[in-house]
Amino acid sequence: MREITLLLNAAAAGETEAENQLWELVYAELRLMAQRKMALESREITLQATVLVHEAWLRLAGPDGAAAAWDCRAHFFSAASEAMRRILVDQSRRRLSLKRGGGGGG
Repeated sequence: MREITLLLNAAAAGETEAENQLWELVYAELRLMAQRKMALESREITLQATVLVHEAWLRLAGPDGAAAAWDCRAHFFSAASEAMRRILVDQSRRRLSLKRGGGGGG
């Protein structure tokens, strides 16, 4: 889908409207990806697919909110998948730490 690649490039160049359009185009696919990943996880994971999508989107935007440059649609979705995986791993680690008595203030 060439439109997504064009919007990825425009968003990386700082075009806010392109980022908004991109979000509308990719949201459903990202949500489906999140649902699939969540189905493979432990039932103890408390995140919802919507939250996972939003967290991944924020990670993809980076700390300064500037979109990264993506080579193509596949590159973007691969990075989104990896971001979701890392979020789920982080969530599992926090949960296990709390189970073991960690996480208390020091």
